[in-house]
Amino acid sequence: MCKKIFIAATGQHCGKTTISLSLMHLARKQYRRVGFIKPLGPKPIMYQGRMMDKDAALTAEIYDLHDDLDCMSPVVVQQGTTKQVLQGKLCAEAMRDQILQAAQTLEERCDFVIIEGAGHGGVGSVVGLNNAQVARMLDAPVVMVSGGGIGNVIDHVTLNLALFEREGADVRLLLANKLITEKREENLAYLRNAFADQPLHVAGGFNYSPILANPTLGRISQLLKTPLHGDQEQYNRIINTVQLGAASSQRVADLLEESTLLIVTSSRDELLVMLSSLYHLPEYRKKLAGLVIPGSTEMSRITKQILDDSGIPYVRIPGTTAETFATVKDDVSKITAQDDEKIRLIRTLSETELDFATIDRCLHPAKGRRKAVALA
Repeated sequence: MCKKIFIAATGQHCGKTTISLSLMHLARKQYRRVGFIKPLGPKPIMYQGRMMDKDAALTAEIYDLHDDLDCMSPVVVQQGTTKQVLQGKLCAEAMRDQILQAAQTLEERCDFVIIEGAGHGGVGSVVGLNNAQVARMLDAPVVMVSGGGIGNVIDHVTLNLALFEREGADVRLLLANKLITEKREENLAYLRNAFADQPLHVAGGFNYSPILANPTLGRISQLLKTPLHGDQEQYNRIINTVQLGAASSQRVADLLEESTLLIVTSSRDELLVMLSSLYHLPEYRKKLAGLVIPGSTEMSRITKQILDDSGIPYVRIPGTTAETFATVKDDVSKITAQDDEKIRLIRTLSETELDFATIDRCLHPAKGRRKAVALA
């Protein structure tokens, strides 16, 4: 019989997709055929000639699941879908049938299926397919992924648990993610105490990792909708910090940290020339990941030539420095199939920070032994 788990989350940006990718990696070490499905997909993209949810396409690309594409994203919510359902132009029952058929097909093919929910527990309620309803419909035990911390986690988990309990979904495990390394065990102890009266286990997910959380130069290029110039081999370089090049040229150079994305207005010719020169030095190449150059003022011809000759990666956009800084700082980086370094790190960390064997036993205990499972 095929085993299955439903990955839910207390909200956005908890690391649900990272956990799903990690469990795919670990499950494939234990099971011959592992499948993936995103029953309700709120982030549509075109992939391999079909409309799919972005996370389903990502998983298919990373783990070469192309034979399963027809089943991995059965319902994709596009612009206007909500209104069409409420107007009676789209049948919610048909959507449920599509999900059930896709899940059944995967279960027949696979030994283990990972089902990834969408957003927080209530996402999809408008079509009668929120996370709790889908988990119950597919009869899948639930892993609820939260962020790190204590009070905020307790609040959000309690809110989401009420919905899952109402729908009769079986939440077996709370996986607290993005934990601060030195506070990991202390925070987990508090969370176990807080949910001691609940029939679910509490375990730790990943420790917070700047590498996983921070964007790449490619992500900045996509975010700002502008091509990346310069050395294209740096496209997947991870940015550790974002700084404004507003001080004197020497001061800006002194403040650079490792792998800095520097935002420099187009009128700062002297700073752009100096940074281009510094980029040739190994010490500064480590510090300077690349530039974002906003502003309506054109760079001088000689400045642009020096910049291009240096190979320093840069993005040139209109708009103000303040607007650009806010856009970059407010962005939450998401993993793509091209983020090789992040994907390698996810696989490596999953083998040390996630106890898949214990998670598997918790979700699929031997009959009559569910309460005996203990998570470290």
